Amino acid sequence: MKLALEKAWVYQGLTYPNPPVGAVITDNKNNFIASGVHVKAQTPHAEVNAIKQAYLNITKDEKILKFENSNDIHQYLHVKHNGIFENKNIHVTLEPCNHFGKTPPCSKLIKKLGFKKVFIGTLDTNKKASGGFEYLQKNGLHVEVGILENRCKELLKPFTVWQNKPFVFFKLAQSSNGVISGGTITCKESRTHVHALRDKTDLLVIGGNSVRIDRPILDARMVDGKAPDILIYSKSKKFDRDTPLFNIKGRKVFIEDSFDKIQDYKFVMVEGGKGMLKACQNIVEYYLIYKSPHEKKGIPVKFEIELKEFFNSKIGEDTYAWHTKC
Repeated sequence: MKLALEKAWVYQGLTYPNPPVGAVITDNKNNFIASGVHVKAQTPHAEVNAIKQAYLNITKDEKILKFENSNDIHQYLHVKHNGIFENKNIHVTLEPCNHFGKTPPCSKLIKKLGFKKVFIGTLDTNKKASGGFEYLQKNGLHVEVGILENRCKELLKPFTVWQNKPFVFFKLAQSSNGVISGGTITCKESRTHVHALRDKTDLLVIGGNSVRIDRPILDARMVDGKAPDILIYSKSKKFDRDTPLFNIKGRKVFIEDSFDKIQDYKFVMVEGGKGMLKACQNIVEYYLIYKSPHEKKGIPVKFEIELKEFFNSKIGEDTYAWHTKC
């Protein structure tokens, strides 16, 4: 389950409006066979990707690689599985779905393939998709729930929040000596990841001074994605309308002295410096911090709040990590 979590955190935010999910398949001695993650909404779920990879690793049947549609993968496995999963276990961070949506139900695939044991991190709070645990248990599979449950709920929190209200996270880039201002700080890979997240967010919040000084465009061009709407948090309404962010077709730009506009959105990113960190600390749920290995001239920022790290990883020459307030 720990490995499934690590795999899934890489896609935090990128699966919106779906949750990030990780799955790992092992043999009856708990030896690793394959892993899979949910990469993007309307694409195969983590369980399907893990099972597809496990089937390939065991059978060497490369024909399965030509199938990318979830329904096609399900159908191929129904015909070709030949009982190879009957002594295998599947570990998944979230209860397997039990309904026909954009993809067929994972619970029925797991049952059809005859897995020996199913280990679930946490149950799905989305009533439309839930029920996989009960279905598998009623059909005679050994099912355990609550494996690293708190950690699985931390992974799932953005999804559970944006079902009912906005989920807000703060993105920050730091040099190795703690400087967060003065132009580009992180590597291309980090900046591409930020653009991928902007492509998924509904709204991006930024401070007025950042707009005036940096004159940003705040789009998702590095992933050929959409540009989110913008909320400029500022008491003054005066801005140069030639600033690139104002000139993107279809984008809404709000200039407000409060964060009330956030309530009209579901998935919200905040970018900014020390002033924005302080101004929005009561509405931010998670913090995403990129760190460069290089020093930069400037004044290091000191966090006024204590953070707890969930996950960290290398990205290019940088590292990045998700945090919450302690």
